[in-house]
Amino acid sequence: MTEQVKSALTLDDVRARRDEILALAEQHGAYNVRVFGSVARGEATPDSDVDLLVEQDWSRLSEWGGMGFIVALEDLLGRKVDVATIEELKPRIRQQALREAVSL
Repeated sequence: MTEQVKSALTLDDVRARRDEILALAEQHGAYNVRVFGSVARGEATPDSDVDLLVEQDWSRLSEWGGMGFIVALEDLLGRKVDVATIEELKPRIRQQALREAVSL
């Protein structure tokens, strides 16, 4: 049996799935999707998650809330995904996230 080694996800990897990510975002009422955190900084490891910053049209949230969006993203990217709005981020994280955020 061979063990598949997972490599670190890069910003280019995420950008390669841009159209699919934005389509999922649209389906779930999210827009202005940006990558931040270790993937945006080029510091991701094979175990790193993908941090996304979005704006949200709360009237378009699915019955599963944000979980449907997150599960779909995790299936697409093969990694754990954290999705947050600016308002949901703690103040000390918010400023760093905004500085390093890269639009898709």
